[in-house]
Amino acid sequence: MFWCFHVAAFRLPFPERMLGTVVSGGRQAFPGRLFQLGLRHVSPSTVLLSKRSCYKYVGEEKVGSSITAQLNQGFHWMFLSELIRAMGMVVGSFFKQPATINYPFEKGPLSPRFRGEHVLRRYPSGEERCIACKLCEAICPAQAITIEAEERPDGSRRATRYDIDMCKCIYCGLCQEACPVDAIVEGPNFEFSTETREELCYNKEKLLLNGDRWEVAIAANLQADYLYR
Repeated sequence: MFWCFHVAAFRLPFPERMLGTVVSGGRQAFPGRLFQLGLRHVSPSTVLLSKRSCYKYVGEEKVGSSITAQLNQGFHWMFLSELIRAMGMVVGSFFKQPATINYPFEKGPLSPRFRGEHVLRRYPSGEERCIACKLCEAICPAQAITIEAEERPDGSRRATRYDIDMCKCIYCGLCQEACPVDAIVEGPNFEFSTETREELCYNKEKLLLNGDRWEVAIAANLQADYLYR
């Protein structure tokens, strides 16, 4: 006895894999139930595939049944028009402005919100901005910041130790957002690769040196971004 099933098939991104849903009597069968429905007795010629109207090929060109459409398709096949068009695009690219730059001698523009190497900033008077509130240490999700503080003669606080393990840092920018005085900032520098991991453990002196180096660029970035903070 032969049964006839309607199979709704669809394709996956992998061409060698096909999934099907077998419908019989209003029931839906998954691949594990194929043998339960008696498909082992069904020859391939009796399985009806429904029209594949559930998906559409990208870039598919439908050829009409008219004589003009058939002649046009034959012309493309005979004279390899697609190949000629492709070669024309290759030759035309020789005369276009190159889209690449000669790095590291040329560098592209960076956003004012770019998060690069960390710095500790100073006031124009030379005094350190950090007040050792430890908000950046508390909010850091990677626990990459370690701060030790002491009290000044006037009662304010200052940081005696400010370490950042750059190997742990995920550059989320939360330390910069949490700082009330814009002391810790992620600057525009992204070229700070090292040969050892120990060199990526920044102390307070290293961070202040970075701040003195990039202060002009950082101040301009903060000024450009202050409306959105």
